[in-house]
Amino acid sequence: MNHPLHKIVSVVMAFVVMFSTLSFTINMHYCGDTLVETVVFQKAKGCGMDMQKPASEGCSITKKNCCKDHQVIVEGQDELQLQLHTISFEQQVFITAFIYSYTIGFENIDNQLTSFQNYKPPLVIRQLFKIDETYLI
Repeated sequence: MNHPLHKIVSVVMAFVVMFSTLSFTINMHYCGDTLVETVVFQKAKGCGMDMQKPASEGCSITKKNCCKDHQVIVEGQDELQLQLHTISFEQQVFITAFIYSYTIGFENIDNQLTSFQNYKPPLVIRQLFKIDETYLI
């Protein structure tokens, strides 16, 4: 039982380390107040309504652009704690209490003694409902 449990725990811990160190960005493109596009790991393409620069140099009419881009950056953890001796005493107490309470949940129930294990039920000598001829309908 311990061998598959060790494999499962090691795979879960690998995923925890991988996702805690992963960094990614979320790019969002708004047209007015409406969210048009949301992209992860890439730049948002937009809705195609971006303002263009005027063809002539002398034109000074400017309009406010209705589109805007918003970027959310999720930073991953850069430093991993590799030394065990830097864990505080409270963290050590929590880890030991968690492991102890987790292992108690998997005790073998078969080893517990039951009071009726050696008890044999009495043999039925007569069937009373046939003697009294009472039947439940």
